Amino acid sequence: MDKDTLFYKKRTIRCNSRIIELEDPLIMGILNVTPDSFYDGGMHNSPEGIKSHVEKMLAEGAGIIDIGGYSSRPGATEVSEKEELERVTATLDIIRNDFPEAILSLDTFRSKVAAKAIEAYHVEIINDISAGKLDPEIVDVVAEEKTAYVAMHMQGTPKTMQHAPKYEHVVKDILDYFAQHIEWLRSKKVNDIIIDPGFGFGKTLDQNYQLLEGLDIFSILEYPLMVGVSRKSMIYKFLNTTPRGALNGTSLLNMIALQKGAKIIRVHDIKEARHTIDIYKKLNEEREKSINLLNNTSK
Repeated sequence: MDKDTLFYKKRTIRCNSRIIELEDPLIMGILNVTPDSFYDGGMHNSPEGIKSHVEKMLAEGAGIIDIGGYSSRPGATEVSEKEELERVTATLDIIRNDFPEAILSLDTFRSKVAAKAIEAYHVEIINDISAGKLDPEIVDVVAEEKTAYVAMHMQGTPKTMQHAPKYEHVVKDILDYFAQHIEWLRSKKVNDIIIDPGFGFGKTLDQNYQLLEGLDIFSILEYPLMVGVSRKSMIYKFLNTTPRGALNGTSLLNMIALQKGAKIIRVHDIKEARHTIDIYKKLNEEREKSINLLNNTSK
């Protein structure tokens, strides 16, 4: 068994000097410190709001806190690098002071923002919606600092991604993309890679559901899989509701993602995600019991 396969089978991620176990699925809690994110924009922009929300997420079972200072929703206002850096460093100051043991992820595609967060605040994970396409130097930063890296698939850019996205076969095309892109990341000495197929990023509603249906095929890549469908338009538009009305749909799609191999689910609602994982684990336990019973009775 080669090194990469062992890394995957053991379900661990190395983040600087820390090891994150993925034997059980992990919850990544979303903390947007932007005024215009599609669901929680402006909700957590005060120091008190940040503290209380992070405390709540950790208490309810979040294993990772993912901080974002740049909204990537279609049509979002452009944010300068300086403004993004100010937003995330102010937030990281608060979290590292009050929750020093929390595992932190930074949602950014900018190399300078990532470098500052890693150097000053020891952020463990960089979550890049472009997988290095928008700022290739971010990959060098991650490699040098030995930080874990979420590489997400996105067709186009945040401004163009929903302008009639096209695929020959969405699952195969994205699988082929990751097979090639992982090879490039490895050549750049990025070792601890998490793949995110990028629901809602350059996919139509139908393509999102085709991708979810075929999600289990990504296990052949032998890297941990992260899924983020929380309150997205693939749920609320299909159900003719709003992001606030999309919680039940989110839980259902998270369960499907877990059954198809997701090891990290990125969510706004921690308690509900924890319940989803608990039920998923219970189903697996009972399946194992049934298999063992059948094996014993057939002897």
